[in-house]
Amino acid sequence: MEKNMEIHTEVKERAFLIGVNLNNDADFHKSMEELKSLAEACEFEIAGRTEQNLKTANSAYYIGSGKVNEVAQLIGAAEADVVIFDNELTPTQLRNLEKVFDCRVMDRTSLILEIFARRARTKEAKLQVEVARLQYMLPRLAGMNEALDRQGGGGTGTVIRGSGEKKIVLDRRRIEKNIAALKRELEILEKDQQIQRKKRNDSGLPGVALVGYTNAGKSTLMNAMLELSGKPENKKVFEKDMLFATLETSVRKIVLPDNKAFLLSDTVGFVSRLPHNLIKAFRSTLDEVKQADLLLNVVDASDPESERQIAVTEETLKLIGAEEIPVIYVYNKADLTDIKIPYIKGNKIFISAKQRIGLKELAELIGSYIFKSYVNCKMFIPYESGNIVSYLKENANVKDICYENNGTLLILECSQNDFMRYRQYAMDVC
Repeated sequence: MEKNMEIHTEVKERAFLIGVNLNNDADFHKSMEELKSLAEACEFEIAGRTEQNLKTANSAYYIGSGKVNEVAQLIGAAEADVVIFDNELTPTQLRNLEKVFDCRVMDRTSLILEIFARRARTKEAKLQVEVARLQYMLPRLAGMNEALDRQGGGGTGTVIRGSGEKKIVLDRRRIEKNIAALKRELEILEKDQQIQRKKRNDSGLPGVALVGYTNAGKSTLMNAMLELSGKPENKKVFEKDMLFATLETSVRKIVLPDNKAFLLSDTVGFVSRLPHNLIKAFRSTLDEVKQADLLLNVVDASDPESERQIAVTEETLKLIGAEEIPVIYVYNKADLTDIKIPYIKGNKIFISAKQRIGLKELAELIGSYIFKSYVNCKMFIPYESGNIVSYLKENANVKDICYENNGTLLILECSQNDFMRYRQYAMDVC
């Protein structure tokens, strides 16, 4: 007998977007388009949107009181499951809006937190997102449930909470305890990270960090540089055309054709109005940026909002204390523009990581910043120390080699660390 087969298709929640333009903000429409992208990244289907110009936000509903019923009808007609505001809402506004709209209401911050929660893969990322989520919830407890305002009392089957103690107080205490416990776990993981970071620093290899707006192509560029490195043992990082595809910091060793090497780190992407709690929670992850010798600010050259996105990235770098680190602006996806690539002007370079165009030129530009301390020299290595010759062949740029009676003569370019390590064999410094 043939069995009836049921095909289950996942039904996406429908989201209705609302934006309030306060005082004719010039970036308002750009922000609303970004909200749409964020909602789609959270796998919502866009059911509709509405906008309103106001001088000041309404304290009860954020949107004007006369607009509330009109919007409620639009939401009902669109059969929306969730309403998402581009603005940050107070607990009172959240509670009032959910009553009127009879559906879930989110603001921009909670939407970004939701995306981060879905994207987190490692234990550290999950802990960081949970800390940020709880910190976001803490001041909003009063608006989340009217039941929280009810006082707890004694009686059969209940916990004695003490005279006058409200449920909201207990919930706040529980959340604060959870935050403290999660932070203790993160401190343990952070100590492990510091040990790994110290090992990398002890290697003497310069550090380069990829930063920039989310979905500008940082992970694609990382994988392209790994291919250029020609080191199959280096694992590629996850890349996908989506916002916040990467939340974890990945560090890979990049070895260039001349044997010069550096450590390249891929970090979490930035976005306009990135929640402060998220920046604080991911501070240990973003420390990788602060330790770098050079930053590659990856920019989507095909995006008309690229300059605004650069400004957002630079503002975030200031928040984490990394604004003084030298920067190369890498305009990626330039194959989607009219610019002939590769194109270099000062500390700006136009490339296509996906098409693998301009990578050698980028590597040379990176080298001009981080390999300034390399030493050109001659070394004479006795044959009994042949392991040093093998090491230098692997880790330095050996330009010429001559086998003589008592040993090997090398003309090479090596790092300052390697020169100091084997300086007793140096014959001349060029």
